[in-house]
Amino acid sequence: MKKTYLLLVAAGLMLSSCSDLLDTEPYDQFTKDNFFTSEKNVELFANYFYNEFSGYGNGGSYGNFYFNFLNDDQGTTGTTEWTYTNVPATSGTWNTPYTEIRRANTLIAALPKISEMSEASKANWDGIARLYRAWQHYKLVRAFGDCYWVDHVLDVTDDGILYGPRQPRNEVMDKVLEDLNVACKNINVNAASRTAVNVYVANAMKAEVCLFEGTYSKYVTKDNARANKFLTEAKAACKVIMENTNYDLNPNFKSNFDQLDLAGNKEMILYKHYVYNVLGHGTVDYTCGSTQVHGMTKDAFDSYLFKDGKPKATTTCDKNEAGKLVKLDDNSGFGEANFVDISDVLAQRDPRMAAQVDHILQFPGCGYARFGGAQSTSATGYGVLLFDTNAMKNTDRQSIGTNTTDAPIFWYAEILLNYAEACAELGTITDADLNLSINKLRNRVGMPSLTTSVAADPANNMGVSNIIWEIRRERRVEMMYCQNDRYYSLQRWNQLELLDTQKHPDQCRGAYVGNLTAADGIDLSQIDVDADGYINCKNGGAERIYDPKYILFPIPSGQKTLNNAIGQNPGW
Repeated sequence: MKKTYLLLVAAGLMLSSCSDLLDTEPYDQFTKDNFFTSEKNVELFANYFYNEFSGYGNGGSYGNFYFNFLNDDQGTTGTTEWTYTNVPATSGTWNTPYTEIRRANTLIAALPKISEMSEASKANWDGIARLYRAWQHYKLVRAFGDCYWVDHVLDVTDDGILYGPRQPRNEVMDKVLEDLNVACKNINVNAASRTAVNVYVANAMKAEVCLFEGTYSKYVTKDNARANKFLTEAKAACKVIMENTNYDLNPNFKSNFDQLDLAGNKEMILYKHYVYNVLGHGTVDYTCGSTQVHGMTKDAFDSYLFKDGKPKATTTCDKNEAGKLVKLDDNSGFGEANFVDISDVLAQRDPRMAAQVDHILQFPGCGYARFGGAQSTSATGYGVLLFDTNAMKNTDRQSIGTNTTDAPIFWYAEILLNYAEACAELGTITDADLNLSINKLRNRVGMPSLTTSVAADPANNMGVSNIIWEIRRERRVEMMYCQNDRYYSLQRWNQLELLDTQKHPDQCRGAYVGNLTAADGIDLSQIDVDADGYINCKNGGAERIYDPKYILFPIPSGQKTLNNAIGQNPGW
């Protein structure tokens, strides 16, 4: 009777709008025989897959840039806690992928029955659905480890999945790789598009997934054979894109993130286009409005090389971090006032920092309006510049939902980073590989080239080779604020302990203001300045203490109620 009751509950959940493993869409919605009758309808159905890519967000919703604060790159007043510190009853991170996997499986099951479609067209859409299915399973494994591989439309008779234990993560990821390879082989439309899924988007997704699995296998599960297999697949996927002359670096680093239209930008593999009064976002406003922003941490600031290509410990460049007092009118309506200009400090560093950090410090008591309008403040004093532009009217720029800068989803720079890291982790990297990848990124911003004989950096706190450390540094500065890349990189490198604020306090420190006094006309009363002269943005908040269990999320307790065999992740 208990089992029958649970099956009835499962059936009821399947017909509801809630999202979890047991959910289905209503049987009379999207799966009628009279819907999947043409390629046009298949395309309409598959268009929903694009919702996966949030870009800069939809309307007022948060996107996948800037808003991921659980890392050592961005500081806030207080401390951003771990995603879960206790087992939740439900979790969208668990629920939503299974809803989307069902969507993909629905399409895969329908395709063979559509008589009017050619075999090539069926293969294309099957590839796109498999790509989407693989991506959703990858997100589940990344978050929870062991999970369920679902390759058909579930119903209440699927006891093995509904009431069975989770499958080992390795088995699931092997299936993910199979799907990715089918997608890369079969997707055959929109090859030149940068706003539609094509074979190059598929290879970009494969490169990310395989790099994650390869490094996770090497550093977390300690399976070198598996690591080499996936790293080799990642490298091969990158090469497919690197050998296509349609893709290249955009000469202007910042313009990948602050343009109203990314059409014609050869760096874009896939981007999200925004149109005024049709689809807008709020990322620009969130990073320059009157609400305090999360700023770059001292930990991240110190990771940037100096202009001589050397780290802070060995550079001969000027290391002084003190800004200069300037008087200017920021057009915010308050007339001239005193501000702190760090242009000279930024000029000593990798130019990507100047593209990401405003040259005027902005902190409580010393707000700054970059292009006029609202005065913005940052928890660390460093303003977020990367996404901002004066190409929009201030009324649109500083309003939620009316920002229309396009968002990169997959772009060439990330492929070059993935390629270099895969080569380095395989132990095969050469100076020629670096010239094909990292040095293209450095050349773009005028930084000295990297070689495999690079000197050691005393700040290397990851216990890896000099070249791997430098490639990881390059990833950090190139991908600052982007796609939650820092968190997932630390996870797959087994380095989430670096987010422990007690052991690594520089992620709770910001800009240097130790040279300033009240006599300079700068209000320091609203910020906490530590004994070394840096802004202390933790400001009395609790420490974020690392526990090894945080490498995986807990299985929601509601899922254990439905299926006691599902188990729980270590430490939870």
